[in-house]
Amino acid sequence: MKVWEVLKNNRMSIFFVGIAFVILVVLFSIILDIIHSPNSKKATKIYFADNISPALKILIDRFNLAYEGEIEVVPIDLPFSKFSTNERKELLARSLRSKSDLIDVFAGDLIWSARFAKWVHPLNYFFESSELNLILNYSLESCYYEEKLVAIPLYIDVGLMYYRRDILEKHPQFYIWEEILKKSITWEDFIELQKRYFRGVNPFYMFPAKNYEGLVCSLAELILSQNKSSFSKDTITINTPESKRALQLLVDLVNKYHLTPSAVLNFDEYQSYVYSLKNDAIFFRGWSGFMQNHSRIIEEAGKKGLFGVAALPHFEGSSPVSVFGGWNLMISKSSNHLDEAVKFLKFALKKENQEMMYSVGGYLPVNYQVYQDRKFVDQNEFLDYYQKLLKNGVHRPYTSDYTKKSDIISFYVHQAIKKELTTEEALAKVEVLMNTDKFIVK
Repeated sequence: MKVWEVLKNNRMSIFFVGIAFVILVVLFSIILDIIHSPNSKKATKIYFADNISPALKILIDRFNLAYEGEIEVVPIDLPFSKFSTNERKELLARSLRSKSDLIDVFAGDLIWSARFAKWVHPLNYFFESSELNLILNYSLESCYYEEKLVAIPLYIDVGLMYYRRDILEKHPQFYIWEEILKKSITWEDFIELQKRYFRGVNPFYMFPAKNYEGLVCSLAELILSQNKSSFSKDTITINTPESKRALQLLVDLVNKYHLTPSAVLNFDEYQSYVYSLKNDAIFFRGWSGFMQNHSRIIEEAGKKGLFGVAALPHFEGSSPVSVFGGWNLMISKSSNHLDEAVKFLKFALKKENQEMMYSVGGYLPVNYQVYQDRKFVDQNEFLDYYQKLLKNGVHRPYTSDYTKKSDIISFYVHQAIKKELTTEEALAKVEVLMNTDKFIVK
C-alpha cells in the first residue's frame, strides 16, 4: 500500500475517534453546567479548545472570576497525551469547515495561521496598535495572513539544548565548555568533545527522530543555520547542498559518530525526555518549557536542579539558530460570541497572566513588559537567557499546505536516518512529492 494511502486510512480513524471525543467533552461540560452551576446560566458561555494544562486552568479560572455572571469560559480539553499536534489540527479543521459553533476560541500552532485564516475572525479592528505594540514581534508576525490579523499569541517557544551540569562539571575544563555552550558550540567541536571525553559512557545527544514535526524542526535548524532563505514565509527549498549537509549530520549522529542511540527513531519529544532522564543523557534537544511542563517526571527521576540550558550547536562557518514554537489563539467565524471571545484573548495577554503562565507552566511570555520587569526576570533563573535565544529564532514557512510538506519531509528524513534511503535519495523524493498532490494534507 502506498504511503499516502496508509496515512489517509490512519487519519480517518483518528478523525472519527477525535470528533466523538470532542463532542462528548462539550456535552459533558454542558451537563455539568446545568447540574452544578444553575446561577451561571445568565453568563454567556464561550467554549475554548486546547490542551488544558494547570496554567491554562488557572487562566480560565481567573477570567471566569473577573467576568463572573457576564462571561464564562468552558474548557474543551484536547490533551497532547491523546492527540498529536497534527491530529489536533485535523480535528479543528474539520469542525471549522463544517461551520460548527461548538468551539468559539481555540489554540493553534503558530504555523497554522495560513491554513486557518479562512475559518477565523479577522481581529484587526479589535486590537489597538498600543495593545499590539506590547507583543513580541517574533510572536506577532506569525499571526498575520495576507495583512489580516487572524490570531493573537498565547505564548512563544524556542528550540534549545539541555545539558546535565552535574555530569559535565566533574571535568576540569567544565567552565570553559559551559561558556562555549551558552554561545553555541560548533557541531565539529561537539563531536570531538564526545570522542575525547565521553565515548561509551552515557547517551551523548538526544533528539526526537520519530516520523513527526519535531524531526522537521531539528532538520530546519540545521538547514537555516547555513542559509536562512532556504525556508521563506511561503516556500521551502529542500534539495540543496545545505539540506544534504544537515540531513547527513542527523544520519551520522546515529549511525557514524554514535552520539545518539538508534532508539530515537521511535521517540517524540516527550519520549526523548523520558529516555534522557532514565539513561542520564548528557545533552538533549528540547523546548524552553521542559523543566516546568515536565517537573513531575524530572522529580520522579531524581534529577531536579541538575540541568543547564544552552544554545543548539551550529556548523562551523554558520550561525546558531533555533526554530520558534508556540501557540496562538484564534476565534472561529462560526462563533456567536465574538466580543466575549475577544475579551478572553485580551485577558490572556495581560502581564500578570503572562507571568503566571510562565511561572506555572513554563510558557514563554509574549508580552514584552514581562521581560522589562527586572524583579520578575531575576526571580526566574533562565528567563533572561531564553530572551537571548529568541533573538536567534527562525520561523517555519506559513504556507497553507505546510503540514503536507512537513509530513513528506519527516517521513523521508526518518527513512534516511534508518538507513533505508541515502541522503540524496530521501531529499530527491521529498522534492518530487512536495510538488504533487499525491500526499494527503492533514
